[in-house]
Amino acid sequence: MADKQNLFEVDDLHVVYRRPGEKPVAAVRGVSFTLAAGETLGIVGESGSGKSTLAKAIMLLQPAAGGSVRFCGQDIFSFSPAARRAYRNDVQMVFQDAVGSLNPRMTIRQTLDEVCAHSRRASQEGRSPRSPEDLLELVGLSRAVFDQYPRELSGGQCQRVSIARALAADPKVLVADEPVSALDVSVQARILNLMRDLRRNLGLSVLLIAHDLAVVRNVCDRVCVMHLGLFEDAGPAEDVFASPKSDYTKSLLAAVPDVARALAARNAEVA
Repeated sequence: MADKQNLFEVDDLHVVYRRPGEKPVAAVRGVSFTLAAGETLGIVGESGSGKSTLAKAIMLLQPAAGGSVRFCGQDIFSFSPAARRAYRNDVQMVFQDAVGSLNPRMTIRQTLDEVCAHSRRASQEGRSPRSPEDLLELVGLSRAVFDQYPRELSGGQCQRVSIARALAADPKVLVADEPVSALDVSVQARILNLMRDLRRNLGLSVLLIAHDLAVVRNVCDRVCVMHLGLFEDAGPAEDVFASPKSDYTKSLLAAVPDVARALAARNAEVA
């Protein structure tokens, strides 16, 4: 990835939660990393490690207490309102709770029509926003779901709709915060394979947030292992799995890699 342009350059990022009458909590304590064009980077750690807070800071949903985040060479914390809107077309988020992230009163057609209309209004640089039909095809859903509501779909189908919605603006980066943790193992494997295919076919970069290394093992180019707001390990995925540096990373690796086995079995069936 060294020969590719860095889309994100995060340097010494700090995020602190401050609540009246309570001691400040340092959720992110000076992390640094890059994300290259076409790369998938995994941020892995237990609940409370700071990984979701990191994602929120990158999405401008949580203020930073220090450090910098540059996107395509521009400091995102100094963006004007117009620049923030453009940034949020380029960097889209996929949430853990796919069902909860969709409007329960809108059909899938209405959800995708709305986001496609918004993307057409916000389109810049000659990019061509996709149609709802194109979006469903990209994520492997049939048009039969168009007139259904989120409650009528499975968790895996809802996550595919969420990914389709995120792709409407033709983003450069997907920030996926625990996108498969609410799904069973076989469905996790399908969604992870989908994200890998989208990265390859669309040239997307992906920042994948997860709580266990098994989820990112077969889909990430590099992995950062996060614990108590810091990176315990970071490097190419193969190196982190083969030679973990910290006891914390070793403990994560001790978990049975069910998702990795499911991915391997499913890929063997396709072959």
